[in-house]
Amino acid sequence: MTRPPAPTIHHLAQHLGVHKSTVSRAMDPARRHLISSELLQRVEAAARELGYRPNRAAAALSTGRSKTIGVLLPDITNPVFPPILRGIEDALDAEGYFALLANTARPGGGSGAAQAAVERMLAQRVEGFLIATAVRDDAWLEGLRKAGARIVLVNRTDGRGELPAVISDDMLGMRLAVDHLVELGHRRIAHLAGPAGLSTGMARRIGFEQALRPHGLEPAAVVECSAYAVDAGQAAMGELLQSRKRGKRPFTAVVAANDLIALGALQTLRERGIAVPDEVSVIGHNDMPLLDQVSPPLSSVRIQHYEMGFRAARLLLDALRATPGSDQATVVLRPTLVVRASTAAPG
Repeated sequence: MTRPPAPTIHHLAQHLGVHKSTVSRAMDPARRHLISSELLQRVEAAARELGYRPNRAAAALSTGRSKTIGVLLPDITNPVFPPILRGIEDALDAEGYFALLANTARPGGGSGAAQAAVERMLAQRVEGFLIATAVRDDAWLEGLRKAGARIVLVNRTDGRGELPAVISDDMLGMRLAVDHLVELGHRRIAHLAGPAGLSTGMARRIGFEQALRPHGLEPAAVVECSAYAVDAGQAAMGELLQSRKRGKRPFTAVVAANDLIALGALQTLRERGIAVPDEVSVIGHNDMPLLDQVSPPLSSVRIQHYEMGFRAARLLLDALRATPGSDQATVVLRPTLVVRASTAAPG
């Protein structure tokens, strides 16, 4: 049994008794304001009735515009990225754009996976890129920029300040965490740092060290994690506890570079019989969903993930319109501290 041919703009126009240019305007978010709301409703109802779907490939060939944006995420299983993606999609959808998503967290991934995704996206004629996978001084990303691609970074910077980005104020986030612990009475505070090759890992480590100085304090210890992952947090906390056994400076509180690292730290502390927060307080970073459901509920620095995605997409759309300054802007969003039961005065 053969499938009937897909309805076209011509079929839709015949069904409504209007010119096909009218239907074309109704299907284009940038031009639909040119027709009356009554006619727009008729076109949309007829499109649903006939099962019409816009042919993006044909539109791209005729106009040179695919209305598609490539989005690269490092790990879609990380709970911080779905709200970022939702913000991106909401901003793009309002302008008639579509997000083409690539998840680069695959075996043997790294920059090779990101480069392969970019090549496939370029073959699909994407108009620009929203990239959350950037590492500091990323050679392939620099090459993409020099090739003239429109790029906005999300939750990361390139380490050079040459690409527009939307990030959280990591320095302020660390200061909020450290100030909270100091107010509780902690003086020996350790840090489980993110990978130094990522701008967030470096910025949060620097922010942690700087936040201690006004209080006349130095880090009790700093352990760099191999990844933003639970198992990396477990290993780093194990290393931190081992250093304490070797007679190095003890600690009563830990600031983790992200929530997954903090959850790994909690797991190791639980396995070693160390009570949180009675013996050690722990703070995460990101305030991803369900932190109030872990035991104990995790204090964390809350980042505006949805707003980050939305603003990044808007910045890229402005760049595509050649809005002055849009290709040089960096938007820094303000974090807040959410205090839960994983932090308390030192025992």
